[in-house]
Amino acid sequence: MRIEFVPADSQAGATAALAVLAYEAAALSPEAKAVNDAAGGAIVRAAAGGRFIGAKGQVLDIVAPAGLDAARVVVIGVDGSGVVEPETVEIAAAHAYNAVKTSGVTELLLKLGGDAETAARVAFGVKLAAYRFDRYRTTEKAEKKPSVATVKVAAADPAKAQKAFAALEPIADAILFSRDLVSEPANILHPEEFAARVKGLESLGLEVEILGEAEMAKLGMGSLLGVGQGSVRESQLVVAKWYGAADKSAQPIAFVGKGVCFDTGGISIKPAEGMEDMKWDMGGAAAVAGVMHALAGRKAKVNAIGVLGLVENMPDGNAQRPGDVVTSMSGQTIEVINTDAEGRLVLADALWYTQDRFKPKFMVDLATLTGAIIISLGNDYAGLFSNNDGLSEKLLAAGDAEREPLWRLPLPKAYEKQIESPIADMKNIGGRPAGSITAGLFLQRFVNGVPWAHLDIASTAWRKGSSDPTVPDGAVGFGVRLLNRLVADAYEG
Repeated sequence: MRIEFVPADSQAGATAALAVLAYEAAALSPEAKAVNDAAGGAIVRAAAGGRFIGAKGQVLDIVAPAGLDAARVVVIGVDGSGVVEPETVEIAAAHAYNAVKTSGVTELLLKLGGDAETAARVAFGVKLAAYRFDRYRTTEKAEKKPSVATVKVAAADPAKAQKAFAALEPIADAILFSRDLVSEPANILHPEEFAARVKGLESLGLEVEILGEAEMAKLGMGSLLGVGQGSVRESQLVVAKWYGAADKSAQPIAFVGKGVCFDTGGISIKPAEGMEDMKWDMGGAAAVAGVMHALAGRKAKVNAIGVLGLVENMPDGNAQRPGDVVTSMSGQTIEVINTDAEGRLVLADALWYTQDRFKPKFMVDLATLTGAIIISLGNDYAGLFSNNDGLSEKLLAAGDAEREPLWRLPLPKAYEKQIESPIADMKNIGGRPAGSITAGLFLQRFVNGVPWAHLDIASTAWRKGSSDPTVPDGAVGFGVRLLNRLVADAYEG
């Protein structure tokens, strides 16, 4: 799909859909009023006949009336009384695209406001909404495929709008990169392939190292390596570095991702029903890869490190057993009670390695860590656990700004008794009560006092029945927008 910026007075054409806005009580935007006048009041009549009141997200989609140079007209409700925020117009643009994407029209002209920032956010919303992972479909009928090949965004100054979009497009590209990683089946995206795709981001200016099992063994990463020992696929640790600050030696910030490319549960095997979804148990690593893509793509003025622990959790004859004791890179020992509580074992070594080697200002880890977080927060909020109030406040603000909300949960010291082991320094699971919290307490033992936040994104990495028009069902890329905003608002300069 091609996105173009065109003059504000552009016409749609006979094979195109035209999208405009309406506010509360179906009050029309200036662009919608012009369309209504040209159509002899047909838009107002259609709104009245269809109970269209301009509510946020409400869509009026009609065949273009006589007098209009268009195939269809789409009116998108945005509430309010005429002042449209960038976030609002982004969502409206996504609604407009979704309304006509398979309608047969080949072009969509969006007249949703003419200033450069608004036009750029319109294009951003459409690009996210148009995401579709279809590379393995070979027999899909033509009528089910998107027909819109060109999206034109009307702007008072198209050149200025294009320049504004140039600052947003790398973020969109990064989100789509993350979504692709999560969408891939595990027979394609095993640890080595995941690592290779991140290595490909060196074209953006990242520096990427890949550590194999022999190198990790020398570092003492028994916790991470134990998870992948039942797989024929070699575990990998990917280190992506972006040095965008004026002082390349300045202390970096760091992001760490859980990348279990497929999680059978190991010997503590999961039920068969729904196990196919475990291809997205690497959503945290995909988000970290995505944010590093975004920072490099937009040339962020910050030094940042991304560390991805990539493994496959399989139950063969060499697999880790319940009751095994492993020694982490930190020297702390872990009794493995449940091999399906494997993500925290991966992160234990990845976090320790990150703080030990890079001495970052802070670390944020992302992981599809616990089913308990879904029970706690549903599917709209990710869980936030942290040892630092200042970092937590910045993350909460960034999440609200980017529609990737977080909810902070506690890390009470009293709950640590749930992960006490009779034969090792700790065990890897603390039972059903407060399962997400005890997982956070486990991870906290490997940050060595560095300011740290853990984002449990098991609730938000994948959507079924998405309520956000910029997020089609499937992989979300959750965390890329959030962390990019965190960096932009608080750590660049």
